Amino acid sequence: MGKEKQVSVAILGAGGVGRCFLQQCSWIIPQYPNVSLVFLSRSNRSLRVPTWDHELSLDTWEKDLAASTDPAPSPQELLDWFGTTENEIILVDNTSSQDIAAFYPQFLKDQITVVTPNKKAFSSDLDLWKRIVDNAYPYNPDAGFLYHEASVGAGLPIISTLKDLLETGDEVQKIEGVFSGTMSFLFNNFAPVEGKGGKWSDEVSKAKDAGYTEPDPRDDLNGVDVARKLVILARMVGLEIESTSAFPVQSLIPTELESCSSGDEFLERLPAFDDEMEKVKAKAEEKGKVVRFVGSIDVARKAVEVGLKEFDKGHAIAGLKGSDNIISFYTKRYGSNPLIVQGAGAGGEVTAMGVSADLIKAIKDVHGWKKVR
Repeated sequence: MGKEKQVSVAILGAGGVGRCFLQQCSWIIPQYPNVSLVFLSRSNRSLRVPTWDHELSLDTWEKDLAASTDPAPSPQELLDWFGTTENEIILVDNTSSQDIAAFYPQFLKDQITVVTPNKKAFSSDLDLWKRIVDNAYPYNPDAGFLYHEASVGAGLPIISTLKDLLETGDEVQKIEGVFSGTMSFLFNNFAPVEGKGGKWSDEVSKAKDAGYTEPDPRDDLNGVDVARKLVILARMVGLEIESTSAFPVQSLIPTELESCSSGDEFLERLPAFDDEMEKVKAKAEEKGKVVRFVGSIDVARKAVEVGLKEFDKGHAIAGLKGSDNIISFYTKRYGSNPLIVQGAGAGGEVTAMGVSADLIKAIKDVHGWKKVR
């Protein structure tokens, strides 16, 4: 028997999803005696072990990080530090940093396994997407593994389901669904299947108060978050989508409010535009339908779209509750009866669960991976 392989986990991002993830790690990591937390950072500070045979405390990490005076290292500095150990490294990036995402190819090429919910890595520049994929296992057999389930469906198995369909030889024809927990919550309450629903501005305020929207709700209402998820899935099925500006993305931000100086100002002025959304709802109701904010990929037509669409009240998308997401995969194998993945699509705990599940897969794969540095 050889020496037990040691796995060191480094985590970027310790607020929001990162905090929930660390809470879950306090249960996960102790189950693997050969796995330890060695690095932790947020935007302005970091914490690392003095030597590689030490580990950070998952019980006192928040207090320890707050007391640290060490700045967060650059991606290159982090990579250089990783190079000082023979341990296997799993880097968990819980940030939304474009700079860190741009460094994934280097991490992967240097046999660092990457786990992340960071959509920017997979939905921004097409060339970056290709370099990330080309430098990850198995395309590069000497590289690190890559896991990004939570980049599309939070805790829902969207990425893995699509991979399973493709890798078993199915032909994906269309993907359609509600990809935003925020938008789901808004329209399920604004235009419910039963009942009248509330005013649009009131529902946006409720969503913000419930923690479903970004601090500035315009970051949800502009449709870009959904568009990023569509880019990721479209690229996975072979469409070379350059960016989120390469296809129609409907924004629900009134033109007059795009220049608001803050999210608070936006919410204050939004009631003046409620009539516009009421007309959209009424138009659908006249046909016995409801309106929902959806994303779709038509593979044959190479068409990607994000925006409002009317659905019969009996449609699965119309019947969503709360902040649930629903994604339908129409394939040659499944015919006219799509494979549907549905469930909670928003919230730190749920998103962190998706990252945590990827971490467990990474630990198992890295530990069992026979390679020579």
